Amino acid sequence: MTNMTQASATEKKGASDLLRFKIFGMPLPLYAFALITLLLSHFYNAIPTDLVGGFALMFVMGAIFGEIGKRLPIFNKYIGGAPVMIFLVAAYFVYAGIFTQKEIDAISNVMDKSNFLNLFIAVLITGAILSVNRKLLLKSLLGYIPTILAGIVGASLFGIVIGLCFGIPIDRIMMLYVLPIMGGGNGAGAVPLSEIYHSVTGRSREEYYSTAIAILTIANIFAIIFAALLDMIGKKYTWLSGEGELVRKASFKTEDDEKAGQITHRETAVGMVLSTTCFLLAYVVAKKILPSIGGVSIHYFAWMVLIVAALNASGLCSPEIKAGAKRLSDFFSKQLLWVLMVGVGVCYTDLQEIIDALTFANVVIAAIIVVGAVVGAAIGGWLIGFYPIESSITAGLCMANRGGSGDLEVLSACNRMNLISYAQISSRLGGGIVLVIASIVFSMMV
Repeated sequence: MTNMTQASATEKKGASDLLRFKIFGMPLPLYAFALITLLLSHFYNAIPTDLVGGFALMFVMGAIFGEIGKRLPIFNKYIGGAPVMIFLVAAYFVYAGIFTQKEIDAISNVMDKSNFLNLFIAVLITGAILSVNRKLLLKSLLGYIPTILAGIVGASLFGIVIGLCFGIPIDRIMMLYVLPIMGGGNGAGAVPLSEIYHSVTGRSREEYYSTAIAILTIANIFAIIFAALLDMIGKKYTWLSGEGELVRKASFKTEDDEKAGQITHRETAVGMVLSTTCFLLAYVVAKKILPSIGGVSIHYFAWMVLIVAALNASGLCSPEIKAGAKRLSDFFSKQLLWVLMVGVGVCYTDLQEIIDALTFANVVIAAIIVVGAVVGAAIGGWLIGFYPIESSITAGLCMANRGGSGDLEVLSACNRMNLISYAQISSRLGGGIVLVIASIVFSMMV
C-alpha cells in the first residue's frame, strides 16, 4: 500500500511539474493552445498574410525551438544556442517544403514588406548609443575605425597565407575570399562588389556574385560559432572581456552621466519616437542629401549611428528619456529576438547555398580568414583601449558576417546585443571601406 501511495505521489508530482513547465514564459497548457491553433491554421492552409498572421507564426515557432536550442547540450555552448537553432530550423522548413506558401508570405510580409528588421535594428541602435556616456561614446567611435582596419589587415594576411598553402594566387584570394567576407554582407557587400568587379574588369558579375555569396555564407557560419567561443573565453579569462562593454574605462577617463529618475511608459514610448525619427532622418540623408561621399555609398544605418551619437552628445535627451530608450531596446532584444530569428531563417537564409559551398578548401580558407579578422581586431582594439573580446566580435566577426541579419546572429550567439551600434558601423561604414579597397584591387587585375 505504501509503495502504491509513493508511486501515486510521484506521478502527481511529475504531472504537476509538467504543468508548471513554461515555454517562452507560458505554462505548457497555454502554449499547447497556441501551438494547436497554429497547427490548425497550417492544416487548413488558412493564415492571414499580414502582421497578425506573421507574428503569430513567428512567436509560436520561435518559442518552442528557442527553448530547445537554449537547453540542447553542446549546441547551446558552442554553436550559438536558441537564436541559431531558430533560424536554422526555419530555413530548413523552407528548404524541406514544410512551410506552406501562405506561411512564407506571412513571414516575408513582416520582414520585407513591413521591414521589421529595420525597426528592430533602429530600436537597438538608439537604445545602445543613448545609454553610453556621452564623452566615452565620442572617444570610442573615433578609435573604432582603426580597429576595423586592423581586422581587415588581419583577415587579408591570414587569407593570403592559407591561400598560398592551397596554391591560390594572392589576387584571387583577395578578390574571391577576403573582400566578400569582409564586405558588409550581401546587399551592401557581395552585390556592389560584383558590380565593381564587372565595371572594372568587364567580366561577368553573375559569376563573381555566385562565388562571393557562397564564401560569405560559410564565413557567416564560422562567425556565429566563433562568437559563442569568444563568449566562453571571455568568461574564463575575464581580463580579456568587458562583459558587453567595448571600452576599457581606465583608458578613457570620463565623468559619469547624471542618473535617471523614475521611468514611465511614456519615456519608453519616446524611445520609439526617437528610434523611428532618427532612422527617418538617416534614410533621407542616405537616399537624397548625401547618397555617396567620394563615390562610396554610405548606408542609412551608418548615418543613423552618427545621428543618434550626435543627439546623445547634444544633451537634448534627459536621463529619463535615455533610460526609456534603453528599456525599449532591452524589450526588443530580450523578448522579440526569437521572433526575429524565424524571419531571418525564412527570408535571409538559403540552405542550398550553404550546401553547395561546402567544399574542403572553401571551408578551411573561410575559417582562417575569419580567425584573421578576430586576431587583427583584438590586437587593434587592445592598442586603442578596447577589450579584445568585444573588439574582435564587433570589428572582426561583424565585418566577416553577412550584414544586418548576420550582426544579430553573431551578437545573440555571444549574448552581446547591446553592441549593435558598433556592429552596424562595421557592416555599413566598414563595408564601405572594403568597397574602396575592392576598386583598387580589381583595377590592379586589369
